[in-house]
Amino acid sequence: MRSHKTLTIIMRCWIGIGCLAVAIATGDVSAASTAAEKKLLERGRYLAIVAGCNDCHTAGYADAAGKIPEKDWLMGDRTGWRGPWGTTYSSNLRLAMQRLTEEQWLHVARTVEFRPPMPWYVLREMTDQDLRAIYRFIKSLGPAGEPAPAFVPPDQEPPKPYILFPDTP
Repeated sequence: MRSHKTLTIIMRCWIGIGCLAVAIATGDVSAASTAAEKKLLERGRYLAIVAGCNDCHTAGYADAAGKIPEKDWLMGDRTGWRGPWGTTYSSNLRLAMQRLTEEQWLHVARTVEFRPPMPWYVLREMTDQDLRAIYRFIKSLGPAGEPAPAFVPPDQEPPKPYILFPDTP
């Protein structure tokens, strides 16, 4: 009798493990991992706001005091930033993140020096966990919008509108 109960328990465990494997394989994640992912996305959203990502990478965000629907966030801007370096444009982060893996994003955030006015050095101060949260949040928004205009060298006149930075010594 005792061996029958043991066999029943073992069988139930194997059935449970099998169901769990099927759930994982089909993408049906557990409530715990869903809650953890939701928390990570919320953290990424928060960081995108407080780090000022929207200020440049969401058209009209600063003018609207942040009152831009989230569905329109982080698609770049056609307003140029002109200075001694040339004219740069805020990239469409939603398209950019679609082309990067999470590990590639961490590498970019740690190594690349973007042209002004992007404060690339701020990315270096963020933890890997924060950078992953930002990546996951932006990726969760999905691809949308158009690529940013190309960089314009300093000796060429960019199309308007652009913000003119004073020459720096």
